[in-house]
Amino acid sequence: MKEDFLYHLWKFQKYDSEDLKTSEKDYLKIFKPGIQNELSGPDFFNAKIQIGDQLWAGNVEIHIKSSDWYLHRHEIDSNYDNVILHVVWEHDEEIYRRDNSIIPTLVLKDKVDKGLQESYENLLEKDHLKLNCENDFKNFSDFQMEHWLERLFFERLERKTKFILDLLAKTGNNWEAVLFTVLSRSFGSKVNADAFMIMAQSLDFKVVQKLSNNRYSLEALFLGQAKLIKGEDQYSLELQKEYDYLKHKFSLKNEFLPSPEFFRLRPDNFPSIRLAQLAALYSEKKNIFHELMQAKNITEIKDLFDLQISEYWKSHYNFGKTHTTKNKKLTSAFIDIIIINCIVPIKHCYFQFIGEENEQSIQDLIQSIKTEKNSVVNLYNELRPKTATTAMHSQALLQLNSEYCTSNKCLQCELGASLLRKSPKYI
Repeated sequence: MKEDFLYHLWKFQKYDSEDLKTSEKDYLKIFKPGIQNELSGPDFFNAKIQIGDQLWAGNVEIHIKSSDWYLHRHEIDSNYDNVILHVVWEHDEEIYRRDNSIIPTLVLKDKVDKGLQESYENLLEKDHLKLNCENDFKNFSDFQMEHWLERLFFERLERKTKFILDLLAKTGNNWEAVLFTVLSRSFGSKVNADAFMIMAQSLDFKVVQKLSNNRYSLEALFLGQAKLIKGEDQYSLELQKEYDYLKHKFSLKNEFLPSPEFFRLRPDNFPSIRLAQLAALYSEKKNIFHELMQAKNITEIKDLFDLQISEYWKSHYNFGKTHTTKNKKLTSAFIDIIIINCIVPIKHCYFQFIGEENEQSIQDLIQSIKTEKNSVVNLYNELRPKTATTAMHSQALLQLNSEYCTSNKCLQCELGASLLRKSPKYI
Protein backbone atom coordinates (compact mmCIF):
# COMPACT_ATOMS: atom_id res chain seq x y z
CA MET A 1 0.00 0.00 0.00
CA LYS A 2 1.13 3.54 -0.78
CA GLU A 3 0.35 6.81 0.97
CA ASP A 4 -1.47 8.01 -2.17
CA PHE A 5 -4.30 5.65 -1.24
CA LEU A 6 -4.54 7.17 2.23
CA TYR A 7 -4.49 10.69 0.73
CA HIS A 8 -7.45 9.64 -1.43
CA LEU A 9 -9.33 8.15 1.52
CA TRP A 10 -8.79 11.25 3.65
CA LYS A 11 -9.39 13.86 0.94
CA PHE A 12 -12.68 12.34 -0.22
CA GLN A 13 -13.64 10.94 3.20
CA LYS A 14 -13.89 7.39 1.82
CA TYR A 15 -14.07 5.61 5.15
CA ASP A 16 -16.63 4.83 7.81
CA SER A 17 -16.91 8.14 9.65
CA GLU A 18 -19.44 6.98 12.24
CA ASP A 19 -18.28 6.75 15.83
CA LEU A 20 -14.73 7.86 15.08
CA LYS A 21 -12.20 7.75 17.90
CA THR A 22 -8.53 8.58 18.18
CA SER A 23 -6.01 6.01 19.36
CA GLU A 24 -6.44 7.59 22.80
CA LYS A 25 -10.18 6.70 22.67
CA ASP A 26 -11.30 10.32 22.36
CA TYR A 27 -14.33 11.00 20.17
CA LEU A 28 -13.39 12.53 16.81
CA LYS A 29 -15.43 14.44 14.25
CA ILE A 30 -14.14 15.71 10.90
CA PHE A 31 -15.62 19.00 9.64
CA LYS A 32 -13.04 19.78 6.92
CA PRO A 33 -10.23 17.45 5.77
CA GLY A 34 -8.18 20.45 4.62
CA ILE A 35 -6.41 21.28 1.37
CA GLN A 36 -3.87 18.81 0.02
CA ASN A 37 -0.30 20.12 -0.03
CA GLU A 38 1.76 19.15 -3.09
CA LEU A 39 4.98 20.65 -1.69
CA SER A 40 7.05 20.00 1.42
CA GLY A 41 5.40 20.13 4.82
CA PRO A 42 2.25 18.52 6.24
CA ASP A 43 0.04 16.65 3.77
CA PHE A 44 -3.14 18.69 4.35
CA PHE A 45 -3.46 22.33 5.42
CA ASN A 46 -6.26 24.09 7.29
CA ALA A 47 -8.25 21.09 8.44
CA LYS A 48 -11.06 21.54 10.97
CA ILE A 49 -11.80 18.74 13.45
CA GLN A 50 -13.25 18.17 16.89
CA ILE A 51 -11.58 15.93 19.47
CA GLY A 52 -13.71 15.39 22.54
CA ASP A 53 -15.15 18.82 23.36
CA GLN A 54 -12.28 20.73 21.76
CA LEU A 55 -12.49 22.24 18.27
CA TRP A 56 -9.17 22.28 16.37
CA ALA A 57 -7.95 24.01 13.22
CA GLY A 58 -4.59 23.08 11.75
CA ASN A 59 -2.71 20.59 9.63
CA VAL A 60 -2.99 16.84 9.08
CA GLU A 61 -0.12 14.45 8.37
CA ILE A 62 -0.65 11.02 6.79
CA HIS A 63 1.52 7.90 6.95
CA ILE A 64 1.21 4.17 6.43
CA LYS A 65 2.59 3.53 9.92
CA SER A 66 2.61 6.05 12.73
CA SER A 67 6.32 5.34 13.30
CA ASP A 68 6.98 6.85 9.88
CA TRP A 69 6.72 10.20 11.67
CA TYR A 70 10.11 9.53 13.22
CA LEU A 71 11.45 7.85 10.11
CA HIS A 72 10.85 11.11 8.23
CA ARG A 73 12.31 13.19 11.11
CA HIS A 74 9.17 15.28 11.56
CA GLU A 75 9.77 15.49 15.31
CA ILE A 76 12.62 17.98 14.71
CA ASP A 77 10.90 19.96 11.95
CA SER A 78 9.01 23.11 13.03
CA ASN A 79 6.77 22.82 9.94
CA TYR A 80 4.97 20.00 11.74
CA ASP A 81 4.35 21.80 15.04
CA ASN A 82 0.80 22.67 13.97
CA VAL A 83 -0.26 19.11 13.10
CA ILE A 84 -3.54 18.47 14.89
CA LEU A 85 -4.14 14.91 13.66
CA HIS A 86 -1.99 12.02 12.46
CA VAL A 87 -3.90 9.76 10.04
CA VAL A 88 -2.39 6.29 9.58
CA TRP A 89 -3.22 2.85 8.29
CA GLU A 90 -1.48 1.10 11.16
CA HIS A 91 -0.73 2.52 14.60
CA ASP A 92 2.51 1.04 15.87
CA GLU A 93 3.86 3.85 18.05
CA GLU A 94 2.69 6.93 19.94
CA ILE A 95 3.84 10.19 18.31
CA TYR A 96 4.88 13.40 20.09
CA ARG A 97 5.48 16.96 18.97
CA ARG A 98 8.72 18.81 19.64
CA ASP A 99 7.21 20.09 22.92
CA ASN A 100 6.50 16.46 23.93
CA SER A 101 2.73 16.81 23.62
CA ILE A 102 1.06 13.75 22.10
CA ILE A 103 -0.43 13.98 18.60
CA PRO A 104 -3.90 12.42 18.27
CA THR A 105 -3.98 9.55 15.77
CA LEU A 106 -6.78 8.22 13.57
CA VAL A 107 -6.35 4.64 12.36
CA LEU A 108 -8.07 3.85 9.05
CA LYS A 109 -7.29 0.15 8.72
CA ASP A 110 -10.61 -1.06 10.09
CA LYS A 111 -12.63 1.86 8.71
CA VAL A 112 -12.24 1.19 4.97
CA ASP A 113 -14.63 -0.89 2.90
CA LYS A 114 -12.98 -4.14 1.75
CA GLY A 115 -14.30 -3.65 -1.78
CA LEU A 116 -12.65 -0.24 -1.97
CA GLN A 117 -9.35 -1.67 -0.76
CA GLU A 118 -9.60 -4.51 -3.27
CA SER A 119 -10.23 -2.04 -6.09
CA TYR A 120 -7.10 -0.16 -5.07
CA GLU A 121 -5.01 -3.33 -5.01
CA ASN A 122 -6.31 -4.39 -8.43
CA LEU A 123 -5.42 -1.00 -9.84
CA LEU A 124 -2.03 -0.31 -8.33
CA GLU A 125 -0.59 -3.45 -6.79
CA LYS A 126 -1.08 -6.04 -9.54
CA ASP A 127 1.01 -6.45 -12.68
CA HIS A 128 -0.45 -5.06 -15.90
CA LEU A 129 0.69 -5.33 -19.51
CA LYS A 130 0.00 -1.77 -20.69
CA LEU A 131 -1.92 0.36 -18.19
CA ASN A 132 -3.06 -0.11 -14.64
CA CYS A 133 -6.66 0.40 -15.77
CA GLU A 134 -6.31 -1.55 -19.03
CA ASN A 135 -9.20 -3.89 -18.24
CA ASP A 136 -11.53 -1.01 -17.40
CA PHE A 137 -10.42 1.63 -19.91
CA LYS A 138 -13.02 0.72 -22.52
CA ASN A 139 -15.81 0.88 -19.94
CA PHE A 140 -15.50 4.53 -18.95
CA SER A 141 -18.48 6.54 -20.17
CA ASP A 142 -18.06 8.80 -23.20
CA PHE A 143 -19.00 11.82 -21.08
CA GLN A 144 -16.44 10.99 -18.40
CA MET A 145 -13.71 10.38 -20.98
CA GLU A 146 -14.42 13.59 -22.92
CA HIS A 147 -14.57 15.66 -19.73
CA TRP A 148 -11.24 14.33 -18.44
CA LEU A 149 -9.47 14.65 -21.81
CA GLU A 150 -10.58 18.27 -22.07
CA ARG A 151 -9.14 18.99 -18.64
CA LEU A 152 -5.91 17.20 -19.55
CA PHE A 153 -5.56 19.21 -22.75
CA PHE A 154 -5.72 22.51 -20.87
CA GLU A 155 -3.42 21.11 -18.19
CA ARG A 156 -0.83 20.38 -20.88
CA LEU A 157 -1.49 23.79 -22.44
CA GLU A 158 -0.80 25.52 -19.14
CA ARG A 159 2.58 23.79 -18.93
CA LYS A 160 3.41 25.15 -22.39
CA THR A 161 2.13 28.55 -21.29
CA LYS A 162 4.65 28.62 -18.44
CA PHE A 163 7.44 27.87 -20.93
CA ILE A 164 6.29 30.74 -23.16
CA LEU A 165 6.00 33.18 -20.23
CA ASP A 166 9.55 32.30 -19.20
CA LEU A 167 10.72 33.12 -22.74
CA LEU A 168 8.70 36.33 -22.67
CA ALA A 169 10.45 37.48 -19.51
CA LYS A 170 13.86 36.78 -21.05
CA THR A 171 13.02 38.84 -24.15
CA GLY A 172 11.63 41.85 -22.30
CA ASN A 173 8.02 41.07 -23.32
CA ASN A 174 8.88 40.85 -27.01
CA TRP A 175 6.13 38.61 -28.40
CA GLU A 176 7.65 38.64 -31.92
CA ALA A 177 10.91 37.27 -30.53
CA VAL A 178 9.05 34.63 -28.51
CA LEU A 179 7.16 33.52 -31.60
CA PHE A 180 10.41 33.26 -33.56
CA THR A 181 11.94 31.03 -30.87
CA VAL A 182 8.93 28.72 -30.50
CA LEU A 183 8.28 28.63 -34.24
CA SER A 184 11.92 27.71 -34.89
CA ARG A 185 11.61 24.91 -32.36
CA SER A 186 8.53 23.61 -34.18
CA PHE A 187 10.29 23.74 -37.55
CA GLY A 188 12.98 21.52 -36.04
CA SER A 189 10.38 18.82 -35.30
CA LYS A 190 11.25 16.18 -32.72
CA VAL A 191 14.82 15.49 -33.83
CA ASN A 192 16.09 19.06 -34.18
CA ALA A 193 13.69 20.98 -31.93
CA ASP A 194 16.31 21.89 -29.34
CA ALA A 195 19.03 22.69 -31.90
CA PHE A 196 16.68 25.01 -33.81
CA MET A 197 15.48 26.71 -30.62
CA ILE A 198 19.04 27.30 -29.40
CA MET A 199 19.95 28.69 -32.83
CA ALA A 200 16.98 31.09 -32.65
CA GLN A 201 17.87 32.19 -29.12
CA SER A 202 21.46 32.88 -30.18
CA LEU A 203 20.17 35.63 -32.49
CA ASP A 204 18.93 39.07 -31.50
CA PHE A 205 15.49 39.13 -33.14
CA LYS A 206 16.18 42.67 -34.29
CA VAL A 207 18.71 41.15 -36.71
CA VAL A 208 15.99 38.93 -38.20
CA GLN A 209 13.73 41.96 -38.56
CA LYS A 210 16.45 44.01 -40.26
CA LEU A 211 17.01 41.24 -42.83
CA SER A 212 13.34 40.46 -43.44
CA ASN A 213 13.37 42.13 -46.86
CA ASN A 214 16.18 39.86 -48.05
CA ARG A 215 15.44 36.13 -48.18
CA TYR A 216 18.99 35.36 -49.31
CA SER A 217 20.45 37.04 -46.23
CA LEU A 218 17.99 35.25 -43.93
CA GLU A 219 18.99 31.90 -45.44
CA ALA A 220 22.63 32.76 -44.86
CA LEU A 221 21.84 33.84 -41.29
CA PHE A 222 19.85 30.73 -40.32
CA LEU A 223 21.93 28.12 -42.15
CA GLY A 224 25.21 29.75 -41.18
CA GLN A 225 24.29 30.11 -37.52
CA ALA A 226 23.29 26.44 -37.54
CA LYS A 227 26.69 25.54 -39.09
CA LEU A 228 25.03 23.85 -42.08
CA ILE A 229 26.68 25.74 -44.97
CA LYS A 230 29.13 23.47 -46.77
CA GLY A 231 31.33 24.84 -49.56
CA GLU A 232 30.47 22.30 -52.25
CA ASP A 233 28.98 24.50 -54.97
CA GLN A 234 28.76 28.14 -56.03
CA TYR A 235 25.60 28.86 -54.02
CA SER A 236 27.08 27.53 -50.80
CA LEU A 237 30.27 29.54 -51.33
CA GLU A 238 28.26 32.70 -51.86
CA LEU A 239 26.01 31.92 -48.89
CA GLN A 240 29.04 31.33 -46.68
CA LYS A 241 30.48 34.67 -47.75
CA GLU A 242 27.20 36.39 -46.90
CA TYR A 243 27.08 34.69 -43.50
CA ASP A 244 30.68 35.69 -42.74
CA TYR A 245 29.72 39.28 -43.47
CA LEU A 246 26.63 39.07 -41.24
CA LYS A 247 28.58 37.34 -38.51
CA HIS A 248 31.08 40.17 -38.42
CA LYS A 249 28.47 42.94 -38.77
CA PHE A 250 26.22 41.68 -35.98
CA SER A 251 28.93 40.07 -33.79
CA LEU A 252 27.33 36.64 -34.07
CA LYS A 253 28.71 33.59 -32.28
CA ASN A 254 27.89 29.99 -33.16
CA GLU A 255 30.97 28.01 -32.17
CA PHE A 256 29.31 26.25 -29.25
CA LEU A 257 25.84 25.78 -30.74
CA PRO A 258 24.65 22.20 -31.40
CA SER A 259 24.56 21.11 -35.03
CA PRO A 260 21.20 19.87 -36.37
CA GLU A 261 20.93 16.18 -37.29
CA PHE A 262 20.17 14.64 -40.69
CA PHE A 263 20.32 11.02 -39.55
CA ARG A 264 17.13 9.00 -40.17
CA LEU A 265 15.23 12.02 -41.43
CA ARG A 266 13.27 12.03 -44.66
CA PRO A 267 14.73 14.53 -47.13
CA ASP A 268 11.75 16.89 -46.81
CA ASN A 269 12.54 17.12 -43.09
CA PHE A 270 16.25 17.84 -43.54
CA PRO A 271 17.27 20.80 -41.36
CA SER A 272 18.62 22.61 -44.43
CA ILE A 273 15.14 22.54 -46.01
CA ARG A 274 13.34 23.53 -42.81
CA LEU A 275 15.62 26.50 -42.22
CA ALA A 276 15.22 27.62 -45.84
CA GLN A 277 11.44 27.44 -45.34
CA LEU A 278 11.76 29.42 -42.10
CA ALA A 279 13.72 32.07 -44.02
CA ALA A 280 10.97 32.14 -46.64
CA LEU A 281 8.34 32.68 -43.94
CA TYR A 282 10.14 35.62 -42.34
CA SER A 283 10.90 37.24 -45.70
CA GLU A 284 7.33 36.87 -47.02
CA LYS A 285 5.39 37.62 -43.81
CA LYS A 286 6.56 40.86 -42.21
CA ASN A 287 3.85 40.91 -39.52
CA ILE A 288 3.53 37.19 -38.87
CA PHE A 289 2.80 37.52 -35.12
CA HIS A 290 0.00 40.04 -35.63
CA GLU A 291 -1.52 38.02 -38.48
CA LEU A 292 -1.45 34.79 -36.48
CA MET A 293 -3.09 36.44 -33.46
CA GLN A 294 -5.82 37.86 -35.70
CA ALA A 295 -6.43 34.59 -37.59
CA LYS A 296 -9.88 33.28 -36.68
CA ASN A 297 -9.68 29.68 -37.90
CA ILE A 298 -7.38 26.98 -39.19
CA THR A 299 -7.86 27.99 -42.83
CA GLU A 300 -6.63 31.52 -42.18
CA ILE A 301 -3.64 30.18 -40.26
CA LYS A 302 -2.69 27.70 -42.97
CA ASP A 303 -2.89 30.42 -45.61
CA LEU A 304 -0.11 32.24 -43.75
CA PHE A 305 2.16 29.24 -44.21
CA ASP A 306 1.62 28.96 -47.96
CA LEU A 307 5.27 29.67 -48.82
CA GLN A 308 7.55 29.49 -51.85
CA ILE A 309 11.01 28.12 -51.07
CA SER A 310 13.94 29.75 -52.93
CA GLU A 311 14.89 28.38 -56.37
CA TYR A 312 18.08 26.68 -55.20
CA TRP A 313 16.25 24.52 -52.67
CA LYS A 314 13.66 23.41 -55.20
CA SER A 315 16.35 21.19 -56.72
CA HIS A 316 18.48 20.51 -53.62
CA TYR A 317 18.02 18.83 -50.25
CA ASN A 318 21.52 19.76 -49.22
CA PHE A 319 24.40 21.66 -50.74
CA GLY A 320 25.98 20.29 -53.92
CA LYS A 321 23.51 17.48 -54.65
CA THR A 322 20.78 18.17 -57.21
CA HIS A 323 17.51 16.38 -57.94
CA THR A 324 14.47 16.90 -60.12
CA THR A 325 12.89 20.26 -59.36
CA LYS A 326 10.23 20.05 -56.67
CA ASN A 327 8.27 22.88 -55.06
CA LYS A 328 8.88 22.06 -51.39
CA LYS A 329 5.88 23.65 -49.72
CA LEU A 330 4.99 23.02 -46.10
CA THR A 331 2.57 20.12 -46.03
CA SER A 332 -0.81 20.42 -44.35
CA ALA A 333 0.24 17.79 -41.80
CA PHE A 334 3.41 19.70 -40.93
CA ILE A 335 1.46 22.93 -40.47
CA ASP A 336 -0.92 21.03 -38.17
CA ILE A 337 2.07 20.16 -35.96
CA ILE A 338 3.17 23.81 -35.95
CA ILE A 339 -0.34 24.88 -34.93
CA ILE A 340 -0.48 22.29 -32.14
CA ASN A 341 2.97 22.93 -30.69
CA CYS A 342 3.42 26.62 -31.41
CA ILE A 343 0.41 28.62 -32.57
CA VAL A 344 -2.18 27.27 -30.10
CA PRO A 345 0.05 27.75 -27.00
CA ILE A 346 1.14 31.24 -28.06
CA LYS A 347 -2.40 32.39 -28.91
CA HIS A 348 -3.64 31.02 -25.58
CA CYS A 349 -0.80 32.66 -23.68
CA TYR A 350 -1.00 35.99 -25.51
CA PHE A 351 -4.73 36.47 -24.98
CA GLN A 352 -4.38 35.52 -21.33
CA PHE A 353 -1.59 38.11 -21.12
CA ILE A 354 -3.77 40.90 -22.50
CA GLY A 355 -6.76 39.79 -20.43
CA GLU A 356 -9.03 38.43 -23.17
CA GLU A 357 -11.02 35.22 -22.82
CA ASN A 358 -10.09 32.74 -25.56
CA GLU A 359 -10.64 29.25 -24.16
CA GLN A 360 -13.47 28.38 -26.53
CA SER A 361 -11.66 29.65 -29.63
CA ILE A 362 -8.58 27.66 -28.66
CA GLN A 363 -10.71 24.56 -28.15
CA ASP A 364 -12.40 25.08 -31.51
CA LEU A 365 -9.03 25.46 -33.22
CA ILE A 366 -7.41 22.36 -31.70
CA GLN A 367 -10.54 20.28 -32.37
CA SER A 368 -10.40 21.23 -36.06
CA ILE A 369 -7.10 19.33 -36.38
CA LYS A 370 -6.97 15.58 -36.83
CA THR A 371 -5.45 13.45 -34.10
CA GLU A 372 -1.69 13.01 -34.06
CA LYS A 373 -0.27 9.61 -34.87
CA ASN A 374 2.21 8.19 -32.39
CA SER A 375 2.73 5.18 -30.14
CA VAL A 376 1.01 6.80 -27.15
CA VAL A 377 -2.17 7.56 -29.07
CA ASN A 378 -2.10 4.08 -30.61
CA LEU A 379 -1.91 2.52 -27.13
CA TYR A 380 -5.09 4.18 -25.88
CA ASN A 381 -6.93 3.69 -29.17
CA GLU A 382 -6.17 -0.03 -28.99
CA LEU A 383 -7.68 -0.24 -25.51
CA ARG A 384 -10.64 1.92 -26.45
CA PRO A 385 -11.30 2.47 -30.18
CA LYS A 386 -11.60 6.12 -31.21
CA THR A 387 -10.42 7.48 -27.88
CA ALA A 388 -8.60 10.12 -29.91
CA THR A 389 -10.32 11.67 -32.91
CA THR A 390 -8.91 15.22 -32.74
CA ALA A 391 -5.62 16.87 -31.80
CA MET A 392 -7.18 17.94 -28.51
CA HIS A 393 -7.57 14.26 -27.63
CA SER A 394 -4.07 13.27 -28.72
CA GLN A 395 -2.51 16.14 -26.76
CA ALA A 396 -4.58 15.14 -23.73
CA LEU A 397 -3.46 11.52 -24.03
CA LEU A 398 0.18 12.60 -24.12
CA GLN A 399 -0.45 14.46 -20.86
CA LEU A 400 -2.31 11.50 -19.37
CA ASN A 401 0.48 9.11 -20.27
CA SER A 402 3.44 11.21 -19.13
CA GLU A 403 1.96 12.77 -15.99
CA TYR A 404 -0.34 10.02 -14.69
CA CYS A 405 -0.11 6.55 -16.23
CA THR A 406 3.67 6.10 -16.37
CA SER A 407 3.99 7.64 -12.88
CA ASN A 408 1.27 5.44 -11.37
CA LYS A 409 -0.69 8.52 -10.27
CA CYS A 410 -3.98 6.72 -10.79
CA LEU A 411 -5.60 8.25 -7.72
CA GLN A 412 -4.94 11.74 -9.08
CA CYS A 413 -6.50 10.75 -12.41
CA GLU A 414 -10.23 11.22 -12.78
CA LEU A 415 -10.54 7.84 -14.50
CA GLY A 416 -8.40 5.90 -12.06
CA ALA A 417 -9.97 7.47 -9.00
CA SER A 418 -13.44 6.61 -10.31
CA LEU A 419 -12.55 2.91 -10.18
CA LEU A 420 -12.31 3.19 -6.40
CA ARG A 421 -15.91 4.34 -6.17
CA LYS A 422 -17.37 0.94 -7.04
CA SER A 423 -18.53 0.32 -3.51
CA PRO A 424 -22.03 1.93 -3.36
CA LYS A 425 -21.52 2.73 0.29
CA TYR A 426 -18.77 5.20 -0.55
CA ILE A 427 -20.06 6.84 -3.76
